[in-house]
Amino acid sequence: MTDQLIECVPNFSEGRDLAIIKQITDQIQSVDGVQLLDVDPGKATNRTVVTFVGSPQLVVEAAFRAARKAAELIDMSKHHGEHPRFGAIDVCPLVPVANITMDETVVYARQLAKRFGEELGITIYCYEYAAFTESRRNLANVRSGEYEGLKDKLTRPDWKPDFGPAAFNARSGATAVGARDFLVAYNVNLNTTSTRRANAIAFDIREKGRPRREGNPITGKIVKDDKGNPVTIPGSLKSVKAIGWYIEEYGIAQISINLTNLSVTPLHIAFDECCKKADARGVRVTGSELVGLVPLKSMLDAGRYFLKKQQRSVGVSDKELLKIAVKSLGLNDLYPFKPEEKIIEYAIVAKAKKSTRLIDMTVADFVEETASESPAPGGGSVAAAVGAFGAALATMVANLSAHKRGWDDRWEEFSNWAEKGKQYYVELLRLVDEDTSAFESVMAAYGLPQSSDSEKTARKQAIQAATKRAIEIPLRVMVTALSSMEVIQVMAETGNPNSISDAGVAALCARTAVLGAFLNVKINAGNLNDKGFVSGVLSRGEKMKSDAVTKEHAILEAVAARM
Repeated sequence: MTDQLIECVPNFSEGRDLAIIKQITDQIQSVDGVQLLDVDPGKATNRTVVTFVGSPQLVVEAAFRAARKAAELIDMSKHHGEHPRFGAIDVCPLVPVANITMDETVVYARQLAKRFGEELGITIYCYEYAAFTESRRNLANVRSGEYEGLKDKLTRPDWKPDFGPAAFNARSGATAVGARDFLVAYNVNLNTTSTRRANAIAFDIREKGRPRREGNPITGKIVKDDKGNPVTIPGSLKSVKAIGWYIEEYGIAQISINLTNLSVTPLHIAFDECCKKADARGVRVTGSELVGLVPLKSMLDAGRYFLKKQQRSVGVSDKELLKIAVKSLGLNDLYPFKPEEKIIEYAIVAKAKKSTRLIDMTVADFVEETASESPAPGGGSVAAAVGAFGAALATMVANLSAHKRGWDDRWEEFSNWAEKGKQYYVELLRLVDEDTSAFESVMAAYGLPQSSDSEKTARKQAIQAATKRAIEIPLRVMVTALSSMEVIQVMAETGNPNSISDAGVAALCARTAVLGAFLNVKINAGNLNDKGFVSGVLSRGEKMKSDAVTKEHAILEAVAARM
């Protein structure tokens, strides 16, 4: 992916009238090039969280159109809901996703905020990274007093809006526009209907904590410092905001959490901490739900975390990691969890056109595509695929070894090898399509026009650049497949004896991948003018070829000795 990509997650103060929600989201879909990924209405909160992605300018336009429609349809003077809010378009954050910095995202957020204020006449406050002052960085501060307190708030000079009118608009309220890191809205379900108990657990975990009180921790007078500010007892988790509420449609209380920095407090840690604090208060966590989308990494990290707690290998497929994460977090508690709708990377793929990647084909389709009259996929892609099979076999042996009866004290040792093997087969799978892409780039370069001297020069340069890439990709296949032989050899020597033959087949696959990819390196090297580069690549390739054959012999000898 080379284009800049940002995500927009506007929250609209309407979660019950689906016709209104659809009119708003239709505006987003009216912008070509923007992908609407998720629409998550909540009846109790009377709020809908919408997620869409695209290039920055297109996202700004889609957000503007949606806000214009929301201002037309939503009347805040009649709005009631469980979630804190102060406007029809309550918040509208932009989130950098790919090939764009936070500073660049801030520019687009402020551009959007200005359009909201000037063209729609909405009172606008900029928050998080887009904030003009530190006091407005925190959304909770910006939204303090909510809609009901907005009229009085706007009379204060220190709350003059960043854009738009400083007069109270009873229909639209105010909107917070920001640029922020990826935020995960996450609710933890409890086996209680008590909002007070849910709030107590929320105060236990959230970074802000709870006010310190004199005497009785519930009814005692709040302790204040010399400046008259409440003294707080910090909660147990950093970068976490949380409150408790009762959700009538499910008949349960929840801890509503915003995880503002997943590298500080990830999903699984927040869930486990809720379990601990709930248990201490005689309450049980029954599951959880994600509002909006979550990064794939967050879910995979959760899967690894829970597998490690079970002392099981974490070097399993992404599909298996997701299965463990969903089960452990109880994400099916209220309704089925659908990865293609809730995980941002999967949602983008699902909303795009049908995949043309080779690795998304069935094995039969891949074989038949290889056998067709088209020159691609060819030997380079097949070499990478064979190498991926070899690394996958070694990973399988490591996983089986980690779970072998009587080897419980060695689970972590083999889990580490399985993770390493997985890294190799994932990279080799990526190179299956990269090799075909490199070949197509060479063909495209040869097809460039050459009617003028400048066009001839540009064509020659394009051919040389594409050819160099067509050498570097199979060279990467060689490096990765050869590296995977370390895992294969350890599995042949120390892995589960019942799978020793699999380690042998893995060695044969890895050797084939190295030698096969080298053939692609050599045939493309003949068309490159940079002879110094070619000489170095061929010398390096010959060394890797020799090492692969030597390692294959050693592995097969180890296999024979244990069979």
